[in-house]
Order: sequence, then structure tokens, then C-alpha cells
Amino acid sequence: MKLVRYGRNGREQPGLIDAEGRLRSLQGVVDDIGPQVYAPAGQRALRRLDPATLPLVRGRPRLGVPFVGIGKFIAIGLNYRDHAEEAGLAIPTEPVVFNKWTTCLSGPHDPITLPPHSTRMDWEVELGVVIGTRARYVGVADALRHVGGYCTVHDVSERQFQFDRGTQWDKSKGLDGFGPVGPWLVTADEVPDPQALDLQLDVNGERMQSGHTSRMIFSVAQIVSYLSHFMTLLPGDLIATGTPPGVGMARQRYLRAGDVVELEVGGLGRQRQTIVAPGDRVAADARALLRLD
Repeated sequence: MKLVRYGRNGREQPGLIDAEGRLRSLQGVVDDIGPQVYAPAGQRALRRLDPATLPLVRGRPRLGVPFVGIGKFIAIGLNYRDHAEEAGLAIPTEPVVFNKWTTCLSGPHDPITLPPHSTRMDWEVELGVVIGTRARYVGVADALRHVGGYCTVHDVSERQFQFDRGTQWDKSKGLDGFGPVGPWLVTADEVPDPQALDLQLDVNGERMQSGHTSRMIFSVAQIVSYLSHFMTLLPGDLIATGTPPGVGMARQRYLRAGDVVELEVGGLGRQRQTIVAPGDRVAADARALLRLD
């Protein structure tokens, strides 16, 4: 199933994409696309529905983050060998873990506002993994049983904050709008092998990133198992699993107002964002606060 949330920001409604690619409403069937829906019992109940009996949604409404209940937004760094090499960083011997704050979440096509103090805003296409059942101290062989679904994630970064302001990855990754998710949550039964997916990202129509999840250093199963030994993973937790090579940092090219970014993970849907400038007053206040003038 491809589960979605559509409508104005903060007032999204639940829906699904049928076999013909049409958006159908789940209003009156579920309250929202939360853990009770994409956990195993909820998925079984939805599969008993005939999508043809659900109302079609007219027009092209905005798509929001396709599910709610995201308690943790965890990310894995340097999980593709060729990306680590292009960054000039050591190949990890264990997963590199950092956080993206949940306030960075946004819909797959929402514009991204440049932070007023941004100088090196970068792009990263990633496979997102959504936890469906509680995972604590799970083995690699059992890890995928705890996955409820998968989605496309854009791990937007501000490299100046990451490397020049104390080398704290968390504060460079969690700014408002830096976590577009969707367009869909694709349930795990439709992704039999998460290590068999293509990834790609374009800026202004030019291909920047091409990759394949088979080239991950640590597989999805290894990541879920590893994280479960350091924290309890709960239904709704979202994991971004790393990006392939071709990021702006390696190209010495960064995002500017007016740029258009398009990205997708095979079978999980395509995102499109326009980069917009901050307001002049906000930019001036932020520069003064951080002593950047």
C-alpha cells in the first residue's frame, strides 16, 4: 500500500494511492496515518478494503508528510563508501548516528526556505525506514520484521554549521524544512528487498546523485539492529539511511534561492522542492545574532 496525507499544512487528511496511481480518501476509515495504521494489525485491516470503494480525491492537493507519530528522526552518516571517500572522511567501522529534529519535517513538495545565516546548503537523497513495531536489542536476522514501511527522504544539510561551527552534525541537519518526507509511506510488504533500490537527485534538471542501496556499508537490517541496542525504537520512528555520492560539498556547489531539487527512491515516489530566500528582516536579525556581519 502507498499511504499518504493530503491537504493544507496542519490540516492533512488520510488517503492512499490506488493501483492506477489515483489518490483516494481514507476519511471515516482511519483518523490519520499513524502507527496504528502502519503497524501489522492496521495494515491487515486496510488490506481488507477494496480501494475502488473509497472516494476519489479531486484535483491535485498538497501532500504532507505521509504519516504521523514520528517520535525520533534518526539519520546515518557516511553509509556509502564512495560518499565517505568524496567527503575525505574515514570509512566508518560502525554506523555514524545523528539526529534530525522533528521540527524539520515537511511535505515532499513544500518549498525550502534558506536559513538566513546559510552559506553552504546541501542536498542528500536517502532511503527512509519507518519502524512499525517496537524494537529493542533485536538481531540482524529479525530486524526487518520491525519495519512498517519505507519512504523517500531529503536530508538537507548546512555544511558551514556542520564543519565550521563546532563540527556538530545535529545542528546542521535539523533546521526548519530540512527534512522533506514522502510523497508516500510504502508498506514493507511492497519492498521485499530494501537493498535493491535506485536513488537519484537532480538540481535544476542536472543529475547530481545516482546510487543504489546495495552499495550501503551497513544494510537496513544492520542499522535497525544496531540502533535497537542503543535506544528503543518505537512505531513511527524514522531512520534516514545515508546518501550516495554527488553531494554539493564534493562539487563545491551549494543551493541558492530559485534552485529546484528533484529526487526519488525507486518505487517510493518523487519529491520536488524550490529553494526560496528568507525575508530581509529575518536575515539581518539572524546575521547580527550570530555575528556574521
